[in-house]
Amino acid sequence: MVRFIPKDTSFFDMFAEMSGNLIDAARALVNLFADYRDVEAKIEGIRKIEHKGDEMTHSIMRKLNQTFITPFDREDIHTLASSLDDVVDFINAACARIIMYRITNPPPEAGTLARLILAQSEELQKAVTNLQKSDHVLAHCVEINRLENEADQVSRAAIAHLFDQEKDPINLIKIKELLEFLETATDKAEDVADVLETVVLKNA
Repeated sequence: MVRFIPKDTSFFDMFAEMSGNLIDAARALVNLFADYRDVEAKIEGIRKIEHKGDEMTHSIMRKLNQTFITPFDREDIHTLASSLDDVVDFINAACARIIMYRITNPPPEAGTLARLILAQSEELQKAVTNLQKSDHVLAHCVEINRLENEADQVSRAAIAHLFDQEKDPINLIKIKELLEFLETATDKAEDVADVLETVVLKNA
């Protein structure tokens, strides 16, 4: 069992809320690529989820400044909140590229990466909700890392195929950047897993 200081535990609820918001963003991303219609409206929905995530992050930072004794290291609370927010930020940033570059035909690998982001987000939610009461967090972190490795392979193969097949250099740049932002979102999810591992090991 992980041992935390039995003081203000509302941070755990706030992190669970953040992980739920991340799942909302990831599901919306999956839906975007699964049914690529009404793109601007769907991306606006993702932007609103990202804005909500920013507000959650600010709430945690304010609470951190007001709390004398925290359930685990203040630095780790700060890093965990920032890292969770980063995943949603990169989901939103990938969608922003779709609007800016007027991408009308994203590659199927974009949908694959979106599904991997969602799978990571679901594992993160399980890890975060178990953080206070159990020692199952590390198993979820291992799965998040495995999913990131899979996303790496998908992204590399997709970009290699893009360079082989795409004749329009401008479109190549646009699609490559979209794929890279989606893959970076999986990297950021792995960063969250690293923070969770640190918290667990410090408090074991």
